[in-house]
Amino acid sequence: MFGKLSWDAIPVHDTLIMTTLAVVGLIGLAVLVAITWQRRWTWLWREWLTSVDHKRIGVMYIVAALVMLLRGFADALLMRTQQAMASGGSAGYLPPDHYDQIFTAHGTIMIFFMAMPLLIGLMNIVVPLQIGARDLAFPFLNAVSFWLFVAGALLVNISLGVGEFARTGWVAYPPLSGIDHSPGVGVDYWIWSLQIAGVGTLLTGVNFFVTIIRMRTTGMTLFRMPVFTWTALCTMVLILAAFPILTATLLLLSLDRYLGMHIFTTDLGGNPMMYINLIWAWGHPEVYILILPAFGVFSEVVSTFAGKRLFGYHSLVWASIVITVLSFVVWAHHFFTMGAGASVNAFFGIMTMVIAVPTGVKIFTWLFTLFRGRLRFETPMLWTLGFIVTFSIGGMSGVLLAVPGADFLLHNSLFLVAHFHNVIIGGAVFGYLCGLSYWFSKAFGFRLHERSGRAAFWCWLVGFYFAFMPSYVLGFMGMTRRLNAVDVPEWRPLLLMEMLGVAIILCGVGCQLAQLLLSFRQRHENRDHTGDPWNGRTLEWATASPPPVYNFAVRPVVEGIDAYWGMKERGVQAQAAADYQPIYLPHNTSLGLVIGLSSLLLGFAMVWHIWWLALASLLGTVATLVLRSSDEQTGYWLPVEVIERTEREWRATAKNPEIRSTCGD
Repeated sequence: MFGKLSWDAIPVHDTLIMTTLAVVGLIGLAVLVAITWQRRWTWLWREWLTSVDHKRIGVMYIVAALVMLLRGFADALLMRTQQAMASGGSAGYLPPDHYDQIFTAHGTIMIFFMAMPLLIGLMNIVVPLQIGARDLAFPFLNAVSFWLFVAGALLVNISLGVGEFARTGWVAYPPLSGIDHSPGVGVDYWIWSLQIAGVGTLLTGVNFFVTIIRMRTTGMTLFRMPVFTWTALCTMVLILAAFPILTATLLLLSLDRYLGMHIFTTDLGGNPMMYINLIWAWGHPEVYILILPAFGVFSEVVSTFAGKRLFGYHSLVWASIVITVLSFVVWAHHFFTMGAGASVNAFFGIMTMVIAVPTGVKIFTWLFTLFRGRLRFETPMLWTLGFIVTFSIGGMSGVLLAVPGADFLLHNSLFLVAHFHNVIIGGAVFGYLCGLSYWFSKAFGFRLHERSGRAAFWCWLVGFYFAFMPSYVLGFMGMTRRLNAVDVPEWRPLLLMEMLGVAIILCGVGCQLAQLLLSFRQRHENRDHTGDPWNGRTLEWATASPPPVYNFAVRPVVEGIDAYWGMKERGVQAQAAADYQPIYLPHNTSLGLVIGLSSLLLGFAMVWHIWWLALASLLGTVATLVLRSSDEQTGYWLPVEVIERTEREWRATAKNPEIRSTCGD
């Protein structure tokens, strides 16, 4: 009845896992008690769990991403501690199979369940506001996407206490991921968590693509859109083109494991190189899915805190488009060492160097924007400056790896690990944390505590250099990836330095948690009454913080780039109107949550071969979709009286910010 599931699946003999589960359980219990004590269950259900408002869904994405960041960082801390301890004959404290599960979970969580939801959360909050829209094109689909992501994230975490996770690395190459070499349920957990969350991401791509193309306000042509919205559009094109490849690849791997089809094994004519090509045909566009939105964040921050229009706006846009196209013709540089031949390696090496050119264009446009600007060194600006230096180092090491001959020597070394973290942490993560500090007041209505934000930045920056710059040296010294123990004395000082770096980053994470707590305690003193705390230039700053459910009482008319800055120069700080019109808004619904729960049960059932539960969950998902499609009352009209009252209250409390007419154009 329960397939392969039995009491033996719970690792009661593993003290580390059971202690972790106990701590997580106590934290969860404390949260439930707090919600009950504050009598917040009804509020939580009506305002958040059943919401289809893009802003609230964006906040939930970010909260979930930060929780997964803590989980992924805990895995990193375990790995670094193990490497620092396991030398000179010591085996450390993690058994090899447990270590393998941890580094697989770390990569999977940080890419799929931390970085992806963090960028989608920022897009949910900002993009509709930047284009003057009242919501996404498909609000219900947005809720479904979020709950599918949550289902995938929960499936990864369930593997910690029920069964095991994959021991294959985060891309699960066959034949190691095949049923012969990985007969347990770990790879199945990996497959179904990614498959479910990946479908949610694909639906998000459809939603945002349609929203940006079809729902821009009057006057906002494509080349008047903010750069962040442009990078969001490019990201959605990448998602629409790349994620079907991932879905198909995971399906084929599932057929290998469940039905013995041997598509990716050499038995019966299969070929593991087919899997490797497919996974990286998705995987390298995924890198740019992560980094392009960060580029958009930095573009907005540089322009705002330099007090001038972006230098080379059109160059930035075209550089994003070129990166989007070229990202599909560089995937083979991930396996130069696998015998594709000199001609193939030369082509992909050259294309990898070429794609660095539009990235360099972006760096120089940001630098020229900063040149002679009136810089304000607030926390978002610090993240931007740290990014420019750190990402440039990672980019140069990437160009070195684009040379096939050099890659042959460095491919399986820690040099590659350092490069990857250099661009993902120094680029994507710094970008999302920058965006979070920049748009936090827009989402929540009060600013973050500045001093603790600065402390967090410096801990992250210094800790990163201690944690990963030694890996470049260790790579040249011959240390390979995925080692859980080392026996070379010369490596130990650098491994201890990396451990120190992780500890410093941990202090940065602690400062960020303290920043959130201090900001919440001081929220009344730091309330943003204006909607424009940074003297911004784009339309999201033209409405209240947090914005009302309808975003704009009257949709703004755009007359150029930096639409809100132009409104302020003309003396129109916010759209005022005497005759408001009723606004049509979508109803909240719990059906997205139901689909997420059904998908979670489906994934769990497929992992453990509980076929009746899998069928019932699939039928439940289909029935929910049919029920939703038959509902003709999916929205309501917001009365004019409510709109007038909301706008009047905001304007009564707003304090006009100082308008600086120093565009520097």
